[in-house]
Amino acid sequence: MATNIGMMDAAYFVGRNEILAWINSTLQLNLSKVEEAASGAVQCQLMDAVHSGIVPMHKVNFDAKSEYEMIQNYKVLQDVFNKLKITKHIEVNKLVKGRPLDNLEFMQWMKRYCDSVNGGVLNNYNALERRDSCKGGKEANKRAAPSQTSVRSSSAVLKTQASHTTKKNDGHAGNASHKATKPDTSVSQAYDEKITELKLFVDSLEKERDFYFGKLRDIEILCQNPEIEHLPIVGAIQKILYATDDSSSVVAEAQAMIAQQQSGSPPLSPILETSEEKPKQETQKRKDICTLEFDMAANSTLSPRQRLSDISDVHCCGSPLTNF
Repeated sequence: MATNIGMMDAAYFVGRNEILAWINSTLQLNLSKVEEAASGAVQCQLMDAVHSGIVPMHKVNFDAKSEYEMIQNYKVLQDVFNKLKITKHIEVNKLVKGRPLDNLEFMQWMKRYCDSVNGGVLNNYNALERRDSCKGGKEANKRAAPSQTSVRSSSAVLKTQASHTTKKNDGHAGNASHKATKPDTSVSQAYDEKITELKLFVDSLEKERDFYFGKLRDIEILCQNPEIEHLPIVGAIQKILYATDDSSSVVAEAQAMIAQQQSGSPPLSPILETSEEKPKQETQKRKDICTLEFDMAANSTLSPRQRLSDISDVHCCGSPLTNF
């Protein structure tokens, strides 16, 4: 069974239209978007379809709106995986957000797994009856009923029109000569091949678009991290992300933001340099004033005899200043 498949497996190249058609035909639903299966109820019933009776459908909530109710559905799905020993990791936090790419990838895996069980053949599975026991299952059946009724009514109208056309043709056939004509099937076959080719091309483009959108969203979330959102490189990236046009000036402005940061801090202004030199000059003036005051005080307090004794002491000590 396909419990673990790589990202380059063919299962992940199945388009969303094919996935939606498979879900609606298997479970008799009327989904228009893959992300409508984000609640996890669809996945639970798909597992119930391929493994009859293993899913407690009374615990599944088809009316889940909040993330808490959706998580309960994924808990039921995880219990089923554990019973079947399926090692597939369910990224619940991403799926409940309703992001198209995450839900598409998980539904692609679900289709691959269901196809690997008994070749994808369901033995008389009554999806409406099994869904009646779920919470919100009856409302889901009512929503799906108009689409089924419209399909049946349209098919009935087509049959009626075909029968009237056949009768008219049979009435005119008696008067006309029977000629065997072969329709030109080569042209219609070429058109069918071209349509199929275009559908595959569109599906691949949608897949690529969703992939790159998811990458850009991851970059945006990373740039919103409080620890790095103030950095200039982050601001430049956000400027490019949020640009509304493809002008080259946006890239040039982002590069200028980074270059301005790399150029370093600006030089100090002359005002700051003058303010730093002024305290040094004031300090030097204070020292000179203190020395002058100290000398004046010494001359005024000492007597002439004390001054002569000091001079004689200097002569005795052999100072080079007194050798003359």
